[in-house]
Amino acid sequence: MNFSLSSSGIKELRKRLFFTLIALIVYRIGVYIPVPGLEPEHLSRLFNQQINPLVSHFNMISGGALGRFTLFALGLSPYISASIIMQQLLPKIVPSLGKLMKEGESGQRRLNQYTRYLTMGLACIQSFISTRWIISLGVTLSSTINFYCISILTLVAGALFLMWLGEQITERGMGNGISLIIFAGIISDLPSAVLYFIEELRQGKMNVWVALLTIAIVITVVNFVVFMERAQRKITVHYPQRQQGRRMYAAQVSHLPLKLNMSGVLPTIFASIIVIVPSMLIGWTGFSENSPFLKKISLMLLPGQPLYMILLSIAIVFFCFFYLAFMFNPTEIADNLKKSGAFIPGLRPGEQSAQYLDGVMTRLTVVGCMYLLLVVLLPSFMVSIFETPFAFGGTSLLISVVVVIEFVAQVQSLMMSHQYESLLKKAKLKGLSTK
Repeated sequence: MNFSLSSSGIKELRKRLFFTLIALIVYRIGVYIPVPGLEPEHLSRLFNQQINPLVSHFNMISGGALGRFTLFALGLSPYISASIIMQQLLPKIVPSLGKLMKEGESGQRRLNQYTRYLTMGLACIQSFISTRWIISLGVTLSSTINFYCISILTLVAGALFLMWLGEQITERGMGNGISLIIFAGIISDLPSAVLYFIEELRQGKMNVWVALLTIAIVITVVNFVVFMERAQRKITVHYPQRQQGRRMYAAQVSHLPLKLNMSGVLPTIFASIIVIVPSMLIGWTGFSENSPFLKKISLMLLPGQPLYMILLSIAIVFFCFFYLAFMFNPTEIADNLKKSGAFIPGLRPGEQSAQYLDGVMTRLTVVGCMYLLLVVLLPSFMVSIFETPFAFGGTSLLISVVVVIEFVAQVQSLMMSHQYESLLKKAKLKGLSTK
């Protein structure tokens, strides 16, 4: 698609991209600022030996900040958790919060304020747990109350700063700021992973055909994710002829788009955490030292093991339908269509239309679950079958591709808006010249 931008459009695009770049550079600098009172070399050696999958998962999401226990060690997890609770779950349960969502911009501002308060509370809890964990590793210079205070204040400040930085990117930069920060953290290890892949191939530790097959599979999966994330089922909706005031509007045919994967990457994130938590708790509490049975269970719940894959699949399917039940209300959609006089061909407005929409969305969610399972489990199968190093897990790959899709879409939207703006200015000038 070709765009002819005005000078003001090019200037705004450059300004937004530059602001986004500077903000991401600030984030990456903060990843290397350690919490005071640590032994960095001891921590680095110890963390390299850390095989706990949950810790590794959060370290990857935080861009390596957790492994260094730096200013941004908590990452955006407090803000993301608070946003999901305040923006999606509680409004469906608490009527007063549900009313705020319907009040427009003023209600959304109040919800955002509540989200920030909850973010601070969750950050305090997570920073205390993280401080206890880092002290248990024996990499701190002291374990006094002073270190607790310094560590908690540093981590909470870092989490709140990241929240603010993400909001600033969304407002003044390009793309969703929170998603871009997560994306920057995930791909931070990509260059080293590519170099490791090339070195393995150069030393002959990896077969050339296996390497080519791995690259081909990665490219295919990325294209498959792009296709599935854009996939929609369009329900035909008819609007009858109607009159508003003195104007008569002709009958129209429109479409109600239903996304194939409405829940996005949330089911995979929640499922991976839920499945890994039991193994983490068994390891951290030390119960596996005295119980061979618990030690065996802990090993079976590690990524790549059959039990882990089965439980992960069940959890992903559950969270897909759980999210659908919270976020998609076919009765409300059918009522809105009925109030506007619209109808789905062959169906009566109201309950029959709601049942049809519910059935269509259920079938779409089944396909969406299969798509998520394929993408999430494929890297594990590649590692176990071909024994190849895989830079991204399935969840990380999903997040990265979805963020890039949203970023490109927003850039195109900005370009389109300025293109139409320039066309309107030209049309006005031509109109003035004919007078």
